[in-house]
Amino acid sequence: MAAAGAVTTGPCAPVPAASRPPRPTPPRADPAARAVGGPALATRAQVRPAGTSAPPAVPATSWLVADLDSGDVLGGCGPHEYGTPASVQKLLLAATVLPTLDPRQVVTLTDGDLDIEPGSSAVGFAEGGRYRIETLWLGLLLKSGNEAANALARLGGGADGLPGGLRAMNAHARQLGAWQTHAATPSGLDGPGQFTSAYDLALIARACFADATFRRYDTTREVMIPAQPALGEKAFPIQNDNQLLYRYPGALGGKTGYTDLARHTYVGAAERGGRRLVVTLLGAEVVDKRGWEQCAALLDWGFGVPRGAAVGRLVNPGELTAGPSGTAATPPPLAAAGGPGRLDPAAHPWSRPLVAVSLAAVVAGLAGLLLALRHRPHDVRRRR
Repeated sequence: MAAAGAVTTGPCAPVPAASRPPRPTPPRADPAARAVGGPALATRAQVRPAGTSAPPAVPATSWLVADLDSGDVLGGCGPHEYGTPASVQKLLLAATVLPTLDPRQVVTLTDGDLDIEPGSSAVGFAEGGRYRIETLWLGLLLKSGNEAANALARLGGGADGLPGGLRAMNAHARQLGAWQTHAATPSGLDGPGQFTSAYDLALIARACFADATFRRYDTTREVMIPAQPALGEKAFPIQNDNQLLYRYPGALGGKTGYTDLARHTYVGAAERGGRRLVVTLLGAEVVDKRGWEQCAALLDWGFGVPRGAAVGRLVNPGELTAGPSGTAATPPPLAAAGGPGRLDPAAHPWSRPLVAVSLAAVVAGLAGLLLALRHRPHDVRRRR
């Protein structure tokens, strides 16, 4: 069904007020970006296919339901409104880096990997511990380990380390068509200019669930974290925190998230009757249902929408080769800092464009001097 069959039915359900840090100012909305996936999606209101039942009222600032296979968007509320991701950001990390790393490789965790916000989610990996990359992925997806996110982004960034991993995440978001997404931290801990949208999260989730290795990791219920005898650390078990896996028939997995700024965020997917649907939620509050329960209610509604009924579609990877307005492929503009986090802007200069330009000029000048003096380009090393 074309987007012309869509109907808007008023604002999203009310979201109770909550104590939170000041909301960051999002980038200025590009009308073309808000219409990615179809003009019916360029709304702050609730939208569903004509002739379908009303979706359940969920206390979230924005949400979306889509078909993972066909790409049909079944409904949503403010699908292109900017939101703060919290730990659902880790799905972008997985979509970007998981295909590039050898899961059997054993790596050593550094003090930088363990430099996370006190009290934030962690697996319990040890500094100096040696773990298989597969173990890091399991820690990331089962326990939302922020130290695992730092390590995987560092490894995925190659010679450039964590900054390179973040640049890769942002480049991959643009390649997927997630033009409202900007990652400032790999874990989803709040950082400068970090935003996403319910629509973008569906694009990212679709890429993740297309990967068999991701699906295997994401549905793992329990795993043992190996002992580190050299450090005196014993083995210990971790369990998957995503309750959808245990309580919703046909659940395929997903990701939970929470910060004081973002509130509850959630991505969940399930299969029923040969259909695979995904739900994305941003800015949710727990009133009478937790995030996974809100997702379950929207999944039930989505499975009741007839096949082919849609209000838009998920664009395919690479479909938007330039910006939504036909402009060159550049990141969205950065906004104000998104609340407290462990990201040090001085250590991540791309979050401050003028500093990045200055650093680039200095590096270029030094590189040119070395080349002129030595006449050996292979002697110029990129700092690790």
